[in-house]
Amino acid sequence: MSQATEPSRELVLELVTEELPPKSLDALGRAFATGVHDTLVQLGLLAQECRVTDYASPRRLAVHLSHVLGQAPDQAFSEKLMPVKIGLDDSGTITAALAKKLAAKGLSQLSASELVRRSDGKQDVLYAEGSAPGSLLADGLQAALDHALDTLPIPKVMQYQLADGHTTVKFVRPAHKLLALWGTDVVPVNTLGLTAGRESMGHRFMGHSTLSIESASSWARQLLDEGMVIAGFTERRDTIARQLAEHSAVLGTMIGDAPETRALLDEVTALVEYPTVYAGAFDQAFLDIPPECLILTMRLNQKYFPLFDPESGALVHRFLIVSNMRPTDPRHIIEGNERVVRPRLADAQFFFQTDLKTPLSDRVRDLAHSVYHNKLGSLLERTERVRRTAGWLAETLGADTAQAERAAQLAKADLGTNMVGEFPELQGIMAAYYAKADGEPDELAQALRDQYRIRLGAAITPDTLVSAVLFMAERAETLVGIWGIGLAPTGERDPYGLRRAALGLISAYEQLTAGGYLSVNHDSPARLSALLAQAADTFAPGQLADSTVDEVRAFVYERYRNLLIADFERRPVDAVLALQPPLHQVHARVAACVSFAARPEAQDLAAANKRITNLLKKAEGDIGELPAFDPALATEPAEQALYTCIERLAPIARKQAESGDFPASLSTLAQARDTVDGFFGDVMVMAEDPRLRANRLALLRSLHDLMNQVADLSKLAH
Repeated sequence: MSQATEPSRELVLELVTEELPPKSLDALGRAFATGVHDTLVQLGLLAQECRVTDYASPRRLAVHLSHVLGQAPDQAFSEKLMPVKIGLDDSGTITAALAKKLAAKGLSQLSASELVRRSDGKQDVLYAEGSAPGSLLADGLQAALDHALDTLPIPKVMQYQLADGHTTVKFVRPAHKLLALWGTDVVPVNTLGLTAGRESMGHRFMGHSTLSIESASSWARQLLDEGMVIAGFTERRDTIARQLAEHSAVLGTMIGDAPETRALLDEVTALVEYPTVYAGAFDQAFLDIPPECLILTMRLNQKYFPLFDPESGALVHRFLIVSNMRPTDPRHIIEGNERVVRPRLADAQFFFQTDLKTPLSDRVRDLAHSVYHNKLGSLLERTERVRRTAGWLAETLGADTAQAERAAQLAKADLGTNMVGEFPELQGIMAAYYAKADGEPDELAQALRDQYRIRLGAAITPDTLVSAVLFMAERAETLVGIWGIGLAPTGERDPYGLRRAALGLISAYEQLTAGGYLSVNHDSPARLSALLAQAADTFAPGQLADSTVDEVRAFVYERYRNLLIADFERRPVDAVLALQPPLHQVHARVAACVSFAARPEAQDLAAANKRITNLLKKAEGDIGELPAFDPALATEPAEQALYTCIERLAPIARKQAESGDFPASLSTLAQARDTVDGFFGDVMVMAEDPRLRANRLALLRSLHDLMNQVADLSKLAH
């Protein structure tokens, strides 16, 4: 039976390598499978019911496809050639030019009578039409393999020499075997100096090291049964997760669901081929060390899963090991891992006890020897800038100024400690422990701990107000300083985390509002523009670009816009942010605008406001500064009616907006719709008389002010 008529078969393609990068293994496996699958789809080599399964283990990338054709169906083609007058002579015979074209396209067998004439609207053109044989699997799989390897998201390519001693290839890791089976048949593809066969490799230390795979359908089973390899990334991860849960339940503990735990699960899944979980223990005396130190040591250095008390959440002296071995007696594995972790924990204990001998305040002066940025000075200079801004913000918000300044002064002092030197991830956390040991207040220690959080996630209380002050002062200094020396984010690059800093500031304003320290019914001296200006004032004259504060403020509002449009329709968000109101009022204003936009009056008033905006903008260029409106010059009834309407509604709407009742302010404005419509229907704004024209524009300016107290309503216009 020919490949063209044979039913589909299963296909497996596997590349066996040295150990692949664990943190990118899952992505590499999915990308490899996608690259192969997509190419075969394009070539028509997959049946409609075909299912694709990706595999990735520490030493292999593979893909299994359930229904693959030996040859794609014939493909219809239509090839545009050239105009008839060029391709055929007067007798209808193929010209030399057309003959050359046909030969180049492999269509020399076609006669003039087999060519199709079709008009392109200007002239008659010759086309070659027919059907071409579909791609053969061997050719298609080679193209798919080449494409998959070319498009792999490889973090770093290495170069190595093949066994012939002179050929050099590049790949993420040296490759040792290539397997390609269509049913029971080998597909003769090649890559990286390897030609496909039916051999695969099992576990390094258990099972058969070399396997002869019978068929595509038996590949995964043989790897497991004979090679002691669970090839699927997801299957291995589920196996590990199940064993972790079983062991922790037996011990009366839990592994928790922190993001770090999930990340570690992915990492160990990429390190083992046949996972088995064992439980180990360490000396309970080590529990006197801050738990974060022990947890980080176990997770980061040893890839162990720390265990916690399910009721208190406290760390216990047990941990779980994910091993790549399953011996009959695992005692040596367990005892060996316990021996290995003991000196690691002893190091952490030594670092902590040594660090405690020097008060945190005595470490501050050492920051003078650490460069923050060559254009912004040392860490000590930065600390002083943050301290000044924290003091101003604390006074503005009613926090303990001395405590806020003290927190800012100590915030970076732990960077010189042994523990943070070993584990930079613990900065801020260790500062809090050392501050407590030095007798600093709880609120100050909490501020040190919270300073590196991405965002504030709970309403600010008296106990966390100093934390909020330090959090905001630090981010304001970062934004203004880094931006001001020309290092604004570009594209995806944001090495100084300015986008994260902006989102952190936004969260702080939201939580200060939730805690009652800011209120939508009044502005605050702590508004964003004032905070950024204060932070900028702490830098030396000329150190920052003149436009820094304005640009950073616009940047923060743009980040807020990106957050808000995930929850609200774009127009109300843009309408509010166009005014750049106090950050703590933004959410309430947007919510009010959303409700207003649903009213029948909204679109008419939005369109009118847009028209007014354009008229006033034009008038600025033509007339210059407008005079005050003179009621005596209002000659039209509609003009007089609009003036009366504005005089009646403006004080009410303004008072409602100032009190934070934005829905009521917009509702008051809605009462003006008929009067506004009447004005534009009956009054010629751009009158020939320059006095009348200027007066009517002045009236519209008053209307514009009334309309835009909550938001720029022109942004609501469809």
